[in-house]
Amino acid sequence: MDHKNGREFVRDSWSAVYGRYQIMDDLTEVLDECGADAHQFRRNVNDDATLKGGPLVDSRSGDDKEFDLSALEKELQMLSPYLSEDANAANNHRFNHDFRVKDELDIDLITDDKIVDDKEFLKDSYSVHPFPEISIPEDIYGMEDFGPADTNVQNAAHNIDEGPKTAIDLASSVFHQEYEEFELRIFHRKNRTGFEENKDFPIVVDSVVAGRYRITEYLGSAAFSRVVQAHDLRTGMDVCLKIIKNDKDFFDQSLDEIKLLKFVNKHDPADAHHILRLYDFFYYQEHLFIVTELLRANLYEFQKYNQESSDEVYFSLPRIQAIARQCLEALVYLHDLNIVHCDLKPENILMKSYSRCEVKVIDLGSSCFLTDNLSLYVQSRSYRAPEIILGLPYDQRIDIWSLGCIFAELYSGEVLFPNESVSTILARMIGTIGPIDMQMLALGQETPKYFTEEYDLFHKNEKTSLCLRDLFVSHMLGM
Repeated sequence: MDHKNGREFVRDSWSAVYGRYQIMDDLTEVLDECGADAHQFRRNVNDDATLKGGPLVDSRSGDDKEFDLSALEKELQMLSPYLSEDANAANNHRFNHDFRVKDELDIDLITDDKIVDDKEFLKDSYSVHPFPEISIPEDIYGMEDFGPADTNVQNAAHNIDEGPKTAIDLASSVFHQEYEEFELRIFHRKNRTGFEENKDFPIVVDSVVAGRYRITEYLGSAAFSRVVQAHDLRTGMDVCLKIIKNDKDFFDQSLDEIKLLKFVNKHDPADAHHILRLYDFFYYQEHLFIVTELLRANLYEFQKYNQESSDEVYFSLPRIQAIARQCLEALVYLHDLNIVHCDLKPENILMKSYSRCEVKVIDLGSSCFLTDNLSLYVQSRSYRAPEIILGLPYDQRIDIWSLGCIFAELYSGEVLFPNESVSTILARMIGTIGPIDMQMLALGQETPKYFTEEYDLFHKNEKTSLCLRDLFVSHMLGM
């Protein structure tokens, strides 16, 4: 097939020719753009050297025709020296090719600083006759793929193949730097979907959970979990089994706790910073289970027991100092990792050893990184810092406030700020430490809920929607 017939073949093919000069039929030669200075020929043909009928039927005749691609293949490969020369002469300028199918195959070459005349370009590149002879292997359409005949084009083809892989590798690397994989094991019976009739997990002493943990004692419950003591049949250790209630929000919060426990334990392999140790976690019968080390009573329960019993006072000043030192070491460790605990209270500090007065900080379910979207509603009310109440930005210092409240409670035996209305707690704070800083009041989002425009504290009557100050004014006017 001569050069003219080759052009007729391109023009009459059902495929469109676009900016990257790609004949879209997957049985034909594909010319792909590679970078700014090189072009690449890709061979994407079947083993047969001829194409019969189908989508390549000549539109000028109803009869099926056979197209011998060997001549066109030669012409396409003979273009490579001229393409290489054009690429070198471009001095690394970017080419944008726009090939359009017309009666003749016209090509416009667009560069950054000039537009080359069509006739001049055709003369210098595609329209040079006769084409120089380039030897083509006889079995070019055989089982072996020899690739482009020109070395420069072959190197360019290698570069274009590596380009996307490099980009993918880079994106993958960035992803793994910013994200971490979280694997949650799910245990279920064979030939069962896992659906449970009861949303509450049945706690039965001596029953075995997930084929490994035998329940030995019920320890208690919290807002979104129940806790049991269990014996690990694999290791022989007694452990604490935390059973999360079947609720989406509780599930998500517990996943956060697992991630944080894994993180802090990873950076404390020697267990030197008084933070709860995580052993295992899994999903079983529609519940998330968290397995941790087994500790003793929390400070609230132990102080209450000590007060009600006739034993000597356990929380003497030296012991309170020892507990304070351990808690502060735990907070320093968490804060160095940019973590805010957000829920320090006596219930979340557990005794590890009564005789040695050792404690550990637990419950990172409400904890967060400083880089997180910080929630405005954190901390238990009696241990809530003023900046949280007033709706101000906060950081790790809110943990120090909570810890101070805990130590005062251990020493005095009374809750420093009882769980009353927020206005009453604010009044107690002002009576204990003095007036709240005026700048805090001015910037607080929640300040208008508890203070007048003159920053006088008031309490709103929930029944009448009137504040005490309004009631007092009404009473005085009625006299």
